[in-house]
Amino acid sequence: MSTIETCLSPELIHLHQIKGKIVVVVDIFRASSTMVTALANGVQCILPVRDLEQCRAYKKEGWKIAGERNGQQADGFDLGNSPLAYTNRQLSGEKIAMTTTNGTRAISLVQNEASEVLIGAFLNINALANYLKAVNNDILVVCAGWKGRFNVEDALFAGAFSMAIGRKHECDATLAMEALFKSSKNNLAGFLQKASHAKRLQNHHLERDIEFCLTLNQYDEIVILQNNLLKLK
Repeated sequence: MSTIETCLSPELIHLHQIKGKIVVVVDIFRASSTMVTALANGVQCILPVRDLEQCRAYKKEGWKIAGERNGQQADGFDLGNSPLAYTNRQLSGEKIAMTTTNGTRAISLVQNEASEVLIGAFLNINALANYLKAVNNDILVVCAGWKGRFNVEDALFAGAFSMAIGRKHECDATLAMEALFKSSKNNLAGFLQKASHAKRLQNHHLERDIEFCLTLNQYDEIVILQNNLLKLK
């Protein structure tokens, strides 16, 4: 039987085998939530880019550019990293080049070895779990964290996702995150008010982003990385 395991930080990725596995990259606050929202609302594709300057160059090629560092929109970019910027479908049909503090870096670390890279968020957790229930590959959930450090919102997703998919695991991180999700699932927002990244976003008056990113099953779409581009599956 295929298994599921959790990598709690990109700094620990070298401890996990990636080759041949399906990797689910999650950055709840906010990159993966924004990617799912954008594509579910008609964006044609998203190019994840690690570097700000590299991302800026795509503007000259007709792409909209989305850039975030330390929770704030980068200078000279069309967009930051808020999922709410995409909910009115005004960017439908656009191509977005995106760079974020944590999420796009996590994608870059796994994209060359994984058999498939998917994007996870609470916004589409059931759709993603249902899709992967029918797939036989081992699964690795990679939490983007915060500049290499553990963060609790991504880990909570890992626990919730493992429970939703019902896959066998021999991974202490997954076991611990399942227990954490069970203890907090009835008040996720209240529990995460104390989380360090939530506080960073609150300092930038982004409470609406936090609330939206914790919405369960807003979308039925699956986001996959194909030829370096994020698209709907």
